[in-house]
Amino acid sequence: MPKIGALFNSPDFLAALCGLAAFVVVVLVWTAFIDNDPLPDRLKSIAQRRDEFEGERRKKNSRRASLQKHGLMKQVVEWLKLTQGKSLDGLRLKLRRAGYHSRDTMFVFLFAKLALMAGLSATSFFFFVIVKMIDIPASAALFIPLVAALIGWMLPDVLVKNMSQKREDVLRKATPDALDLLVICAEAGLGLDAAFDRVSREIAPTAPELSEELALTGVELNFLPDRHKALRGLSERIPLPSIIALVNTLIQTEKYGTPLAQALRVLSAEMREDRIMKAEEKAAALPAILTVPMILFILPPLFVVLIGPAALRVSALMATR
Repeated sequence: MPKIGALFNSPDFLAALCGLAAFVVVVLVWTAFIDNDPLPDRLKSIAQRRDEFEGERRKKNSRRASLQKHGLMKQVVEWLKLTQGKSLDGLRLKLRRAGYHSRDTMFVFLFAKLALMAGLSATSFFFFVIVKMIDIPASAALFIPLVAALIGWMLPDVLVKNMSQKREDVLRKATPDALDLLVICAEAGLGLDAAFDRVSREIAPTAPELSEELALTGVELNFLPDRHKALRGLSERIPLPSIIALVNTLIQTEKYGTPLAQALRVLSAEMREDRIMKAEEKAAALPAILTVPMILFILPPLFVVLIGPAALRVSALMATR
C-alpha cells in the first residue's frame, strides 16, 4: 500500500495525468468548434430517395402498360370467342406444365396464335401472290398463304410442347434429391406442408422449376379444403412417373395413417434404383449407337492412314515402270 500511494504521489504520474486531461480538453474544444455541415449527407439521402421514387414510378408504369396490353389481348380473344369450348382446361394445364401459371397466359397464348396465323398468312400472300417473288402457278400461290396460316396457328403449340418436355427433363433430374430432402424433413418431425415449403427453399438455387412447383403445392395444402386435390394437382402439373408415385404414396399415407418418413424412404430407394437401371440401359445401348459413327467417321481415316502410304508407294513404282 505505501508503494501504491507513493506511485500516485510521484511527479511523473501527476504530469502524465495532467497531460491526458489537457489532451481530452483540446479534443472536446476542437470537436465543439468544428462545423459539421449536414448538407452533403442530406443531399445524398434526397437523391437516393428520388431514385427510389423514380424506380417505383417506372415499375407502376410498366405494370400498367402490361396490364393494358393483356387487357387488349383478352378483349380480342373474348371477342372472337376463342375461350369457349371444352379444351380450355386442357390448354390451361398444358401451359402450366410448360411453367406458365399466370391467369393471363392463356389469353396471351391464344392471341399469339392469332397474330402468327394472320402475320404469316399476310406475309406469304404479299410475297407469293402480289409481288410474285417466285414464278409459280396461281393456284399454288393461293395455297401457300393457307399453309402459312396453318403453320402460324400450330407453331405456339409446338413451342409450348417443346418447353414442357425440356422442363420435364429438368424436373426428372431434380426429383430424387428433393425426395431425399423430404425424407430428412419427415424424419425431423415436420408436417407435409412444412416439409414441402422447406424443401422448396432448399432446392431453389439448383432446381428453381421444382422449387416453384413444391412451393405452390405447399400453399395449396394450406388453403385448399381437400389436401388430396392439392397433391393431385402436383401430379397433373408434372406428369412424371416418379412424381405420380410420390403423390400416390402421400395420399395413401394421409388416408391410412402410415409413417410418412418410412414410406418416403422406400420410395426414394426405388427411385434411386430406377435411375441406376436407366443409366445401365443407356450404357448397354452405347456400343450399338456408336457403331454407325465409327463406320462413317473413324474407319475411313483409319484406312487412309494405314493403306495410304502403301498405295502411294505402289503408284510411284507403277509410274517409274
